[in-house]
Amino acid sequence: PEDCAVFHCRGCWTVLGDSLQLCGQEPPGLSILICFKVTSDVTWEDSLLVGLEGGLLGCAYYLLSCRSCGLAVGFILYSSGSDLAYLRGLFCFFKDSIICYFLKNQMIIEASKVNFPPVTLKK
Repeated sequence: PEDCAVFHCRGCWTVLGDSLQLCGQEPPGLSILICFKVTSDVTWEDSLLVGLEGGLLGCAYYLLSCRSCGLAVGFILYSSGSDLAYLRGLFCFFKDSIICYFLKNQMIIEASKVNFPPVTLKK
């Protein structure tokens, strides 16, 4: 595919995932990449956190971290209102924590500056 990219941790450049696993569009108010799968270098704790402000207000989630450097790189939504229900159980990377390496043109671009082609979850 034309827009294949590998997702790296901003802190240490560990590979965390790739654009072939993208499965949804980011909701308003959240700057995230939504993926079906991630590498084994993405970890999360068993304890739930609760969003107290912003796009995750009132949501319960598991924080995703980079195994190599410990940087918080995203979340797995556990419970939410109906507007974010489609994200439950998926891996959501914070765009501000991710660097994208595009395979075809060998370019490195911050995830927050990238618009990937639309993909949607099927019911």
